[in-house]
Amino acid sequence: MKAVIALLSMLMLGACSSMAPGPGAPELFNDQAFAAPTAAVSAQQVFAVSEAMQRYLQGPAAERMSRLGVKAGLVDALYRQDQLKLEYDSETTRTAAEAFDAKSGNCLSLVIMTAAFAKELGLAVRFQRYTADPALGRSANLQFSIDHINVTLDTRPPDPRLGQLMVDSMTVDFLPPEDLRGLRVRQVSESTVIAMFMNNRAAESLARSQVDDAYWWAREAIRADRRFTSAYNTLGVIYRRHGQPAAAIRAFDEALDLEPTNTQALFNQADVMTELGRVAEAAALRERLAKVDPEPAFSFFERGRAAMDAGDYAAARDLFAREVARAPYYHEFHFWLALAHFHLGELPLAQRELQLARDNSTTGKDRSRYGAKLEHLRSLEAAR
Repeated sequence: MKAVIALLSMLMLGACSSMAPGPGAPELFNDQAFAAPTAAVSAQQVFAVSEAMQRYLQGPAAERMSRLGVKAGLVDALYRQDQLKLEYDSETTRTAAEAFDAKSGNCLSLVIMTAAFAKELGLAVRFQRYTADPALGRSANLQFSIDHINVTLDTRPPDPRLGQLMVDSMTVDFLPPEDLRGLRVRQVSESTVIAMFMNNRAAESLARSQVDDAYWWAREAIRADRRFTSAYNTLGVIYRRHGQPAAAIRAFDEALDLEPTNTQALFNQADVMTELGRVAEAAALRERLAKVDPEPAFSFFERGRAAMDAGDYAAARDLFAREVARAPYYHEFHFWLALAHFHLGELPLAQRELQLARDNSTTGKDRSRYGAKLEHLRSLEAAR
């Protein structure tokens, strides 16, 4: 299950004002240019435990915890299918209380909910962020960089004499261990998790064309963790979409100061420079980007789409296969590879890829769509 979002895209609006800047807000904020948010944007809401959550701890979860111990009992009460029946859904990043009420959420939402319950019980928590390259998703004209996060629970805080080592600990993860092999991992603070939550909300607002809301979420992400690079990149995309290219450049500069090889910020910065006619600077940025990432994510995919349009299905199949090889869990790549196999008359292979598309999809809507196509393909194969 994948979590965090950092925008990369080809992204432009206008409004009024609200919300006074917080203490020490960076100069790159421009609150007066954006309408007030349509819902509260508050870090306090992320891990807040609702009355319904407290009742669950005192009722259905209490028996499990008394029998299995606090850590194991909590996890059993949350994730056994005969208990709360939580489901994974990547469409919306939810607070702890929202995920509990909806009985679903993306990886970040479920980690936040688990941590909120654990903290309510007096357990210590630790967050780990896993990063793969590339691990991407798309929505409309937005491209998302996707990370993974898990949480470790302990019955007591780490012993200062042992550094960050947690004893008697239990890690709650929504991916099998084999899927984490080879991923870069580092421990992150709760403030970074809050920034990740806010940044996800900003990206989700942008995907719905709610640019003003997106601004306030990205702003709060930066306030939560001033070193969270993705939030500056997201803010730059928002400014670009809002018609403020100079502000976008400042935001991308902040991201690149923190992480000079950040491919999303390099790509976006180069595009804005091109729009402003700063051709030489754009060329220099693209040269840097080519050195960092000579075959960017979706490059084989876009070439495969072009081959499909030209009717060269064999070339398309090979290009889609290359994209699948480096991002094996992204459903859209499997779907298009299935389509190429179908046009080549390779129905069993098309079925296999459609099955993988369905298995790797992260929303109920996508699972239903791929499932319907898979049934249709099976009926064609049976008829043949």
